[in-house]
Amino acid sequence: MEQKPARVRIIDAAHQLMLTIGLARATTKEIARAAGCSEAALYKHFPSKEELFVAVLKERLPRLNPLLKRLIETPGAGERTVEQNLTEIARQAALFYEQSFPIAASLYAEPRLKERHNAAMRELGTGPHMPIRGLDAYLRSEQAAGRVRADADTYAAASLLLGACAQRAFAYEATEGGGPPQSLDAFAASVARTLMRGVGA
Repeated sequence: MEQKPARVRIIDAAHQLMLTIGLARATTKEIARAAGCSEAALYKHFPSKEELFVAVLKERLPRLNPLLKRLIETPGAGERTVEQNLTEIARQAALFYEQSFPIAASLYAEPRLKERHNAAMRELGTGPHMPIRGLDAYLRSEQAAGRVRADADTYAAASLLLGACAQRAFAYEATEGGGPPQSLDAFAASVARTLMRGVGA
């Protein structure tokens, strides 16, 4: 069987290690070892662990930002309603947060490392605020198209939807039965429907 290219092996290994031991403890040395390459080879593809983390988020986790970008560029495409689009966004966001929280959670135990990580994210022009900005921009495009109320606070609406999705990712882990009361699809539809009651034109 043909071996995968080094870049793919590195991202696969990083994803697996970040999921199992967390971002803070997944060193580039361990990632390179798991990928079957040298640390120097890893750095040829990724100048820093932060850039590798961003690649894992973009290439191995549910694709939230491309969905938002597509909706901003073509609001109302295919005659989909705003509620249908928000349902799709909520579904992808809930999956994204569910899979990214275990990776990033370890950073909160190490304040110095977290600050270095945050500084690197700022330098790369990314971070957890980007989906809120993207959803806000999408809602503003729908506002301009007359499908969202003219007086609706699109930033607050974006924060509410994504905040609910992020909350779902960890709120039920410690509960008996270990899961939320609604299926992912029911949750996404319900959040979108409830939000539309506040912002729908």
